[in-house]
Amino acid sequence: MRIVIAGAGEVGTHLAKMLSNEEQDIIVMDVENKKLEPLENYNLLTSQGSAISFNDLNAIKTGQCDLFIAVTKSEARNILSCSMAKKLGAKKTVARLDNDEFFTPKWRDHISTLGIDHLIYPEMLAAKEISSALKRTWARNWFELFDGELIVVGVKIRSNARIVNQMLKDVSNISHFLHVSAIKRNREIIIPRGDDCVLENDIVYIATTLDHIDEVREACGKVQTPVNNVLIVGGNDIAEQLIKRLGKSVDIKIIEQDESRCEELAQRYPNCKLVQGDFRDTDLSEEESVSNYDAFIALGENSAVNMMACMIAKTNGVPKTIAQVEDIQFINEAESLNIGTIVNKKLLASSRIYQTMLDADEDNARCLALSDAEVAEIIVEEGDRVTRSDVKDLKLSRDFTIAGLVRDGKGQLVDGNTRIQAGDHVVVFCLQGALHKLDKYFS
Repeated sequence: MRIVIAGAGEVGTHLAKMLSNEEQDIIVMDVENKKLEPLENYNLLTSQGSAISFNDLNAIKTGQCDLFIAVTKSEARNILSCSMAKKLGAKKTVARLDNDEFFTPKWRDHISTLGIDHLIYPEMLAAKEISSALKRTWARNWFELFDGELIVVGVKIRSNARIVNQMLKDVSNISHFLHVSAIKRNREIIIPRGDDCVLENDIVYIATTLDHIDEVREACGKVQTPVNNVLIVGGNDIAEQLIKRLGKSVDIKIIEQDESRCEELAQRYPNCKLVQGDFRDTDLSEEESVSNYDAFIALGENSAVNMMACMIAKTNGVPKTIAQVEDIQFINEAESLNIGTIVNKKLLASSRIYQTMLDADEDNARCLALSDAEVAEIIVEEGDRVTRSDVKDLKLSRDFTIAGLVRDGKGQLVDGNTRIQAGDHVVVFCLQGALHKLDKYFS
């Protein structure tokens, strides 16, 4: 695919780096050359130019691209550049927006007439992720694949888990309905085999089906905690989107430093309690009694401060903590600490854009909400090598594992005796950068 990314900000740069690991024809454009310089060592091209200049768009042959992605900081610029790219002949366009009004059916139709095929609102995606985490307090990550027929859940393993210190070939004695697809240990992802063992403090990514989620939770030694009240530090756009999602289902209190923003949120959402102040202030944090809350969410601009705030909340006995960690380099550190769920807008936006690629290239899709692993959804074709033997006889690369499949609309897990068939929709976990190794087994 020929892909043009307009905007070398955080989302555009991260997406470009991810795509550079694959055989895609990528061009990143930005008006500031200094933003393009960090991408020079990656397998892609860069171009200094404006996304709202027909001359600059023509110079990089935008009209011949399969996918045009506008992720600059300006919502208006993204809308206009997508419209211009579509006019030039771009097959599909994606615009990053900062306004949820455009997602309503009334205005979504208008956006389509402008030549915009898909919309991305990272803050809305983050709010959705947090809302999901509050519904399943025992899980660190939750992915629904193939319309929910397969579930992948990330769990931090403690000493009380039934699967701890168990070799994976023996885990089936505990439950036939879980497949440990990946293990994060000491900041590294492992694609495990039957003789690998689950250890305490591992983060395991388990594939299962929705009707066996409770069984997986119990095997991991986890308890579901109801969330009736939430304390949010930071009144940013994510917090506002979260308020809209949660509605009146939980009691919400927000601590926000900026006085005008605090007043703005108080007027818009009278059901929420707003406190103006800095949570790092010891007197304020003690006054708010964080231990009285079922969930604590840190949404400040500083990733390190968010991580520390969640650690403090955990120490005070809050069952569920969630931290916004926007610095990619901090994610491994954050996952090694006891701070619960981590939310990163760049990873979430990249996941959604990868899903958009599925619409343009129906061979596969990827879910990249993990920082150092990839999940590929692949449709098996007649004659693929993966259909010629049982899984145990395929001699799969150590870089990936087949976690589950959907056959005739029904999700099921994969073990060594499974024979994959043409037409199956399979889910594959692989190490980052190893996606190309799937070509040997799939068309």
